Amino acid sequence: MNGPASSSRRIRTGLFEIDLAAGQVHKNGRRLPLQEQPFRVLAMLLDRPGEVVTRQDLQARLWPADTYVGFDEGLNTAIRKLRMVFGDSAGNPRFIETLPRRGYRFIAPVTETTTANGLSGQGAAIVDATGIGGDDAVVDSELHEQDGQAGTAPDFPAPALSVRRWPWKPVVSVAALLALALAVIAYLVRSRPSLSPAPTKRAMLAILPFQNLSNDPGQEYFSDGLTEETITDLGQLSPEHLGVIARTSAMAYKHTNKTVSQIGHELGVDYVLEGSVRREGGKARVSAQLIRVSDQTHLWAQNYDREEQDLLDMQNDLGRAIAEQVQANLTPQQQIELTKKHIVKPEAYDLYLKGRFYWNQRTPAAIKESIGYFQEATAKDPNFALAYAGLADAYNISNIIGLYSPKQSFPQAKEAAMRAILLDPSLAEAHAALGMEKSHYEFDFPGAEREFLKAIEVNPNSTYAHLFYSNCFLMPMGRKAQAIAENKRAVELDPLSLPINNFMGMTYLFAEDYGSAYRQFQYTIAMDPTFPLAHEYFSWLLTRMGRYEEAIKEHEKSAVLSGSSPEEAATEATIMLRAFRAGGEMRFWQKHLELDLQAMKKPGAYASPSALAADYAMAGENDKAFEWLEKGYEEREGQSLTLLKVDPAYKNLRSDPRFLALLRKLGLPE
Repeated sequence: MNGPASSSRRIRTGLFEIDLAAGQVHKNGRRLPLQEQPFRVLAMLLDRPGEVVTRQDLQARLWPADTYVGFDEGLNTAIRKLRMVFGDSAGNPRFIETLPRRGYRFIAPVTETTTANGLSGQGAAIVDATGIGGDDAVVDSELHEQDGQAGTAPDFPAPALSVRRWPWKPVVSVAALLALALAVIAYLVRSRPSLSPAPTKRAMLAILPFQNLSNDPGQEYFSDGLTEETITDLGQLSPEHLGVIARTSAMAYKHTNKTVSQIGHELGVDYVLEGSVRREGGKARVSAQLIRVSDQTHLWAQNYDREEQDLLDMQNDLGRAIAEQVQANLTPQQQIELTKKHIVKPEAYDLYLKGRFYWNQRTPAAIKESIGYFQEATAKDPNFALAYAGLADAYNISNIIGLYSPKQSFPQAKEAAMRAILLDPSLAEAHAALGMEKSHYEFDFPGAEREFLKAIEVNPNSTYAHLFYSNCFLMPMGRKAQAIAENKRAVELDPLSLPINNFMGMTYLFAEDYGSAYRQFQYTIAMDPTFPLAHEYFSWLLTRMGRYEEAIKEHEKSAVLSGSSPEEAATEATIMLRAFRAGGEMRFWQKHLELDLQAMKKPGAYASPSALAADYAMAGENDKAFEWLEKGYEEREGQSLTLLKVDPAYKNLRSDPRFLALLRKLGLPE
C-alpha cells in the first residue's frame, strides 16, 4: 500500500472515503473513529479489492513473530471494529466477507483516487477497482465453484420481481433512495449531462436537514420529518418565483462539513436555509437562518418557540418570512392559506413524522413500519390529511418494492389518497398517488392525467408529481419529448436522487435516444457505483445497442450488489457469455429464458407475467409472450404493462394484431 511520498491515495466505497495517507475513514464528510491496527487491516484488504487476503498474509505483514499480542484475538477484534465502522455484518456482509479458515475479502466496489502533491481535484487519476466483472474479465474453462459463503446484502431492495434477472421492463424505482457519496459530488457536477431546461428567473432554495439538538438520538425522526415537511410546505409557496430542492438531495448534506458556497454550487441554488430543533416537554424550539449563496450574507434569522400542536403554523410563519426575503410574491389565496390555523393532535403529528421517517428508507420492512405509523396517525386524528397522503404513498411504494401485490396495495392507496384530497384538496402528494393508482391499476389514463396535472398545479415543486406524470402517463401515451422534459424537471428539483437520475436514463431509452441514455447511466453509476438498479438498467441499454458482452458484465455487478454471491453471479455471467459466443443474440435470449424458467421453480420465487412475456418475446416465442401478457393484464400488473407501447422488449410483437388488441384493452394509443 506504500505509494510515493508526493501522492495522497483515497479509496471511495459506497458512502465512505478512506484516506490511506492520513489513516482515516470518512462517511459523508464526517470522520469515523478507527484505531491504527484495524485501519492497517483495512488497507491490506483495499490493496487487493475483490481478492482473498489470507490470514497468513495478514499475520506476516501486521503481526510480526515477536509480538506479544495473540494473533487470532487481535485479528478478530480488528475485523469486528471494521464491521462496526461500516455498519456491516459477518452473516450478511456488504463490505468485508469472511472465508472460514482462509481469510477475508473486500467485496464492495471501490474507486481509487491518487491526488498528486495533495492538491484536491487537480491531476487526480481515478481507477475503477471494483473487482467485479471488469474489462479484463475472461470466461474460464471451468465455472466458479460455490464456497457456501453469504453474498453481499443489497444497499437497495432487490427488484421485487425475483424471476426477472435482467431488466426487460424498467420499474419506477423509488425503492430505497440512499444518501449519496458526497465526496464525489464536485466531480459529478462538473461532468453531469445537461439536464436542466433553459434557465429561468426563479430563485432556487435548499433547506438543509434540521440539526437535532435534543440530546437524544431517538429524536432524529422528528428533526428529519420537520425538514421534509418544511421542504414540502415551502415548495408550495409562489412556485413560479421559488424552486425548492427536494428532500433526497437536501438530506445528503446531513452532518456535512461543507460550506454554504460548496453546497450552493453543487445544488445550483441561490439560497440555503439552515436550522435546528430542540424538543423538550411537549414544546419545540426551531431556529432557522437564511443565507444568500453568492456572497454568504445572512439575510434573516429567527427562533420559534411552539407547542408541538402548533408546528404546522410555525412552518407557515417560516414560509412567509422566506418568501419576503427572496422577494417571491404570494397570491391572495396563498396569503389566506398562511393565516389558517392548523389544528392537529400532537400525538398524530408525531406518528406521522415517524411514518415519513420509515417511508424514506424504502425497504420492505421499513415501508411496512411506515404503514403502521400512518394508520395510527389517522386513528388518532381522522381529519389529519397529511397522514392519509402518507398512507397513500406508502401503499403505492409497497407494490413497487414487492411488499404487497397490486390488489393488496393499490385499492388501499386509492382509498387513502381520496380521503386526503377530501380533507385538503391542495395536497400534491395525494393527487400524485391517486394518479399512479389510476394508471397502474385501473388503466384509467385520462383520470391519471387529471390527477398528475392537479398535483403539479397545486405544487409545481413536487418532484414525484413530475416524475410520475412522465413515466405513468406521458411515456405510456408515446409522448416522448414531453416525458423527457418532465423527467428533467424532476432531476432539476432533486439533482442527487439516484432513482430519479436512473429513470432519466430509462426515459431516454424509451425515446430511443441511446446516446443520451448511455451518458445518463454512466453519470448515475458515477454518483454511486453501489446502486444495483443503475447497473441493471445500463445492462439492458447495452443489449439494445448490441453490446452484449458489456451488458453481461454490468448485469453481474448488479447481481452482486443486489445480494447474489460473487460466485453465483460469475457462474451465471459465464453461462450467458458462452451462449452469446456460441449462438449470438438469439441464443443469448433463449438461454436467459431457460434460466428464468429454472428460477421459477425455486421455493418462494414469484413469476412476473410481464417479465416472462418479455423473455418469450426476445426469444422469438410470440404465442407464449401473448399468453403471459394476458395473465399480466388479469393480475393488473400495470407497472410494466403501461409501458408496452415504448418498451423495446416487446418490439417483435408490435406487428401482431394481438398486440394492437391488447393496447386497446389497456387504453393505450395504437
